[in-house]
Amino acid sequence: MHWIEKSGIIAVIRLDDLSSAVALAEALLAGGIQNLEFTYTNRDAGKAIAQVRDAVGDRARVGAGSVLDAETARTAILAGAEFVVTPTLRLQTIEMCRRYSIPSVIGAFSPTEILTAWEAGADYIKVNPASVAGPGYFKDVLGPLPQIKLIPSGGVTLDTAPLFLQAGAVALAVGGNLVRRASVQAGDWDAIRESALQWVNLVERSRNQVS
Repeated sequence: MHWIEKSGIIAVIRLDDLSSAVALAEALLAGGIQNLEFTYTNRDAGKAIAQVRDAVGDRARVGAGSVLDAETARTAILAGAEFVVTPTLRLQTIEMCRRYSIPSVIGAFSPTEILTAWEAGADYIKVNPASVAGPGYFKDVLGPLPQIKLIPSGGVTLDTAPLFLQAGAVALAVGGNLVRRASVQAGDWDAIRESALQWVNLVERSRNQVS
């Protein structure tokens, strides 16, 4: 099983200020989150990726999110990104990730987009916004396309997460409902750790119920 699936959660770190990136990463790690995605909506994302990788070593996988094109993907990879996440389908980005043997999580929504991304070599398909699609959509898509590995992103909550996993999602991408801005701004790392632990325990319980 790939480490993204094994962990089951990607923490989506979309913040205006990444000056506390290392402390945040340590708090998430303390709660059991091992996949950390720093989004390129912040121009300091590459710097944060490099800093966190240096600080945590092999205790976590550090990736780049909100990657809009192949050029940004390459920049992120050279900064140390260990996986790349896109909001939309860009075939050139998939090609770039495969060139560097970096796992890709490619944004897609319709069944045609999903299959196109998969056939182009995407490792995972991120369905976004998942709050619009809903768990039932995952079940419907996976009916005729059971080989595809889907990850919900955008509005995944503690209430809906188990439903997505039961519908066949292989992992969850969780942003503000896990990495709460107020906690980060206050430097409340205990709250971040507790939030991470809550999500990790939820995934474990949900998977046990499915199995």
